Amino acid sequence: MNESLSQLADEVSALERRVSEVIFDAVRAQLRDAKADEAHELEKRLAKVRRSLQKAEGLLRGHDGD
Repeated sequence: MNESLSQLADEVSALERRVSEVIFDAVRAQLRDAKADEAHELEKRLAKVRRSLQKAEGLLRGHDGD
């Protein structure tokens, strides 16, 4: 069971890294695009997703982030 939780935590971690990449793309768009407001809202939403994924990974690994 612990091995499957660890594997799931690894998958969540990989997903968090992918979300981080999209956040950076949104920030870059804010810097160069006229649709900066849309990119800013996307960045804020994705940052919340990223924090949730980080918390989920910690919980799966047996860490309590609180």
